[in-house]
Amino acid sequence: MKKKNRIKKNEDFQKVFKHGKSMANRQFVIYMLGQPEEKEFRLGLSVSKKIGNAVTRNRIKRLVRQVFLEEKDSLKTGIDYIVIARKPASEMDYHEVKSSLLHLFRKTKVHRARPQRENSIKNT
Repeated sequence: MKKKNRIKKNEDFQKVFKHGKSMANRQFVIYMLGQPEEKEFRLGLSVSKKIGNAVTRNRIKRLVRQVFLEEKDSLKTGIDYIVIARKPASEMDYHEVKSSLLHLFRKTKVHRARPQRENSIKNT
């Protein structure tokens, strides 16, 4: 993930926490704040030490980043996202993490409708 797509500063995190909207499921909490002047989205990650050791925390962050990278074309731009991992996320594999985050994307309506494939249209 590019540097311009990351949220690193505490003041940026606090701004999203105070003024953004949040949605949660059992594994993740996602905070979102619109930034209309931005052309792309930015992502901040928070994984507590309560979740596990450094290896576990970094693994969760890698998986979340990968999901955002794969879904970047279908996510709305101009939004700051902060993802907070909860304890059950430490035992999940990639597909479970992706499924959980896609569930949150649908709940928050940040997932753009994907264009239908031509093959599925031409089934006559």
